[in-house]
Amino acid sequence: MRPAARVQAAIEILDRVIESARRNGPAADTIIGDWIRGHRYAGSKDKRAIREHVYAAIRAFGEMPESGRAAMLGLLGKDVDLFDGSPYGPAPIEDGELTATRSLLPAWLGSLIPEEDHEALLSRAPMDLRVNRAKAKFETILVELPSAQPIVGLPDAIRLCENIRIDDYAAWTEGGIEVQDAGSQWVVAASAVAPGMTVVDLCAGAGGKTLALAAATGGEGHLVACDTNRDRLQRLAPRAERAGVTGIETRLLNPGEEMQRLADLVGQADHVLIDAPCSGSGTLRRNPEARWRLTQERLDRLTALQAHVLELGAHLVKPGGTLVYAVCSLIEAEGAAQIDAFLQNRQNWEAHDLSSLPGQAVGQGKRLSPAHDGTDGFFIARLARHC
Repeated sequence: MRPAARVQAAIEILDRVIESARRNGPAADTIIGDWIRGHRYAGSKDKRAIREHVYAAIRAFGEMPESGRAAMLGLLGKDVDLFDGSPYGPAPIEDGELTATRSLLPAWLGSLIPEEDHEALLSRAPMDLRVNRAKAKFETILVELPSAQPIVGLPDAIRLCENIRIDDYAAWTEGGIEVQDAGSQWVVAASAVAPGMTVVDLCAGAGGKTLALAAATGGEGHLVACDTNRDRLQRLAPRAERAGVTGIETRLLNPGEEMQRLADLVGQADHVLIDAPCSGSGTLRRNPEARWRLTQERLDRLTALQAHVLELGAHLVKPGGTLVYAVCSLIEAEGAAQIDAFLQNRQNWEAHDLSSLPGQAVGQGKRLSPAHDGTDGFFIARLARHC
């Protein structure tokens, strides 16, 4: 494909991505994959170049462009020769044609996130790993993987300083490592679980933190992974098999009727982890398209859901037990404000000190961020129920 044809392909894909974001449809990765499957004549270099165009445009514009063409015009700037009207290329530029303007975040969202994090949120995210010591030695993984460095404070965490295909390595295929951002590993560290505990991962998703909790408990005790999304929860079983983890109980919950499946756990859990559904504003490095999808209305729905899940989790904690609430968000309404509201008029709960964690103290918890800590953005709070 000629360079102009690659640009036109990127325009067509971006049109689909923009429309999908408007109606909350499939993500950009899915749309790009569909395009590639439908255009098998495109060579590997063409596909790579088109993908790079698309993601460069997504990262370049905080405000969602009006169209894929406006995005590529704003992205390419001086490379107007590519808009030459050639076969399979984009049409020539017309006077006064709409061009997207570069920005980091939508204005309304930027006002909710600390300014120091704006640029870092759109930087390239590193690849962090958690070593599964049941199947691999930490020191061996450091030697086997190029540019691997330990992450201070997290005994099982490694950061890769260069991009590699992780699934090409035996450590991955044999279950010796899991891909997991350091921020997520700090969430599990804050949980401070131990062998023999009854632990509930209330919003387990595909089970990344569940597996880390299982490693921390050494397979001893009762670990329950819950979620309302069947597809996500079903991914846990094959991941656990690959990691050599057994004994995890899974429970699919019905939204709004969760206590029907949790009744036997009320007041029984030593620890509850709530990695609550959230805006994902702390993970824009990995999913920059998400800022096109988030609206104030959706944020309001999410904060209501977070309060609901926090209430559910509190019912499961036994006297003397603990709860960790975490969101991969840098928006205060999803983090510190949720904990402040929960603790108000609850005399039998208190926030624990998290001085052992990195990050900045915010309200009753800690905030990790790409700019300050080199992790995805997280708010983490640890609460204890009095005996």
